[in-house]
Amino acid sequence: MSQQAATFRRMHGGPEPLRLPNAWDAGSARLFESLGASAIATTSAGVAWAQGYADGGKMPADVAIAAAASMARVLRVPLTVDMENGYSDDAKAVGETVRRLLDVGVAGINIEDGTAAPGSLAAKIEAIKDAASKSGSDIFVNARTDVFLANLVDASKRVDETLSRGATYRAAGADGLFVPGLRDAAEIVAIVGGVGLPINLMAWPGLAASDELGRLGVRRLSAGSGISQMVWGQAERLARDFLDTGRSESMAEGSMPYAQLQSLFPGK
Repeated sequence: MSQQAATFRRMHGGPEPLRLPNAWDAGSARLFESLGASAIATTSAGVAWAQGYADGGKMPADVAIAAAASMARVLRVPLTVDMENGYSDDAKAVGETVRRLLDVGVAGINIEDGTAAPGSLAAKIEAIKDAASKSGSDIFVNARTDVFLANLVDASKRVDETLSRGATYRAAGADGLFVPGLRDAAEIVAIVGGVGLPINLMAWPGLAASDELGRLGVRRLSAGSGISQMVWGQAERLARDFLDTGRSESMAEGSMPYAQLQSLFPGK
């Protein structure tokens, strides 16, 4: 698994950002791989919804690990898993969860600070790196800070707070920094230049196109829960139309052919 992690690490070298369509189950992961994705990321929200849980730390770690295992089973490209806050406040427990993810073939993770003190995430990152080392594995740790997404500080202080947290997480062993909600070009440049880690942004209305983000120094772009939300929206419209009218025609409008779907999974 260390080879997968090394391959995944090299994908953050630029100059174009690594584009990650976030999958929510094995089928969506395999579909995105078939379309040319060089790596697959998960969306914790999408995985939670697909498994019948609300987003935001409600999904048990065992469920998240099982979902990751099902994706790794059908993929050849590296898989990175969004594990929210690590599903525990205890750093040692988080390290053990990551060890289990390594066992199923994961090359990277996202882990977030949320409203917790930066020291809490730093301790988790250290425990994750220790667990990987003891298992003879490598893992790309993408530390997510919610300074911008959750407006953790006043707007005038967000860049400095992000830089401070980035330095803390880098010292703990983080390999990348994810800053969802960051959109302003000048703020992007300041954070890219000051953190010393590959910067990951999340697709967001008003965010510059991928090629421009590359020129600003961004090394990774994630779809987040956006694709899964669009799929849920389409499913709602189709089911509502079927329930309200009983029409069959809508079931064939824009659908992927059965044979094409079957071809995604030869011998799986």
